[in-house]
Amino acid sequence: MAEDQIEARRAKRDLLRASGVNPYPDRWHRTHTSEEARALPDETREVSLCGRVMARREISRKLTFLTLQDRAGRIQVSFRAGSLPDADLDLMRKALDTGDFLGVRGAMWTTRTGERTLDALEVRILSKGLRPLPEKWSGVTDRETCWRQRYLDLLTNDETRARFRMRTALIRAIREHLDAHGFEEVDTPVLQTKASGALARPFLSHHNALDMPVTLRIAPETWLKRLLVGGYERVYEFARCFRNEGMDPSHLQDFTMLEYYAAWWSYEENMDFTEALVKRAVEKVTGGLAVTRRDAAGNEVVLDFSGAWPRRRITDLIRERTGLDVLRDRDPESLRAWVRANGLWEDDLAKVSWGSLVDHVYKKTVRPHLVQPVFIVGHPIELSPLARRNDADPTITDRFQLVVNTWEVVNAYSELVDPEDQRRRFEEQAAARAGGDDEAMPTEEDYLLCMEYGMPPTSGWGMGIDRMVTLLSGQDNLRDSVLFPLMRPE
Repeated sequence: MAEDQIEARRAKRDLLRASGVNPYPDRWHRTHTSEEARALPDETREVSLCGRVMARREISRKLTFLTLQDRAGRIQVSFRAGSLPDADLDLMRKALDTGDFLGVRGAMWTTRTGERTLDALEVRILSKGLRPLPEKWSGVTDRETCWRQRYLDLLTNDETRARFRMRTALIRAIREHLDAHGFEEVDTPVLQTKASGALARPFLSHHNALDMPVTLRIAPETWLKRLLVGGYERVYEFARCFRNEGMDPSHLQDFTMLEYYAAWWSYEENMDFTEALVKRAVEKVTGGLAVTRRDAAGNEVVLDFSGAWPRRRITDLIRERTGLDVLRDRDPESLRAWVRANGLWEDDLAKVSWGSLVDHVYKKTVRPHLVQPVFIVGHPIELSPLARRNDADPTITDRFQLVVNTWEVVNAYSELVDPEDQRRRFEEQAAARAGGDDEAMPTEEDYLLCMEYGMPPTSGWGMGIDRMVTLLSGQDNLRDSVLFPLMRPE
């Protein structure tokens, strides 16, 4: 059936050409959007609109109504004998389909049912569609089709367009807040010689011109911190990052990360700023600080961003939830035994470090129960190779994570600015990597060289933009907040 419809549309395209009409002209002069046209008084002439035909109702041979959709919304268009030349009216009856792009010039009027309508005086097909659109009332409902053919999802589902416009509004609100507080936006390399700035497995490639291996960045962190050495004090970047890891609803390999770094701040000042920034962004895009969403179990829950957000130590939360004191014994074999005994074992944990095991226990036993906004602090030093040691307790770092509705949306800390301490951390990571932990961070000599010139006290921060959009739009999969997620070819 689809092939028959395609052939029928091709025949209509050929009919246009045979009638001397180019079915793919180069332009159309628009005077108004659909929203602007609806606000015009009746009898307003020389109104020129353009958009896609989404519906067609042929009342008689002398009267047809269309629904035209543009970026501002939808508007009704009428083809009436006496208004539109007979030859044009006949050609449109024979050649026009839903899905075609159309240019219309005419005058505004209101139907007996109160529908604001543009009465066509001149009409032109601007692009002939060769495939039929999805059924106009239900739109695209299959989730995989929405991901694979996002253009159809956007075209037929108002909620999808609203979601991605909310994404744009969220980024704009965050950018405005950062700019207003003295931050400067920058760009740093995507192709790198070392995968640095996070504990993650990179994508590897080869640079032909320089004949050397390269990696796609897993984070912009060390490059942004180089700028602090160079004299910047507050910098940020909306960075496309790539991590060659497993996929699940809260993880994609190709994602957008916002990172910023502020000289002279500690992680505690950063927490205060984070709370203010996120509250402002949430209120800007949702209209309030209470957002009704669904939790991981599918139950409706009100996420309350108002008030002061609690600050909880990660090790205390693990002990409260499991009874396990991870600080009592830092032997990875002992922790592996506990993980096995409690049914949390996974095949890829056999060689990971003690710190990675602690992170695994936290993610499996604690984080699924964190719904309201909460700051997680007191991370063991092994979990944070780039974070500053706490002055009072050198076994933990000055770090925090913001968790909302079981998802980590912000990771931040007071930065490590001591180059010798940083070298020791890299060496510890290298040992873990040699032991089989392929997410451990490699030593980055160029970054250590930069640090030796002196780096100011700094606190840095990273937010997963896709996660924040997914959270605020009430979705449960990051692919619903990325315009064109990577999919396995059919």
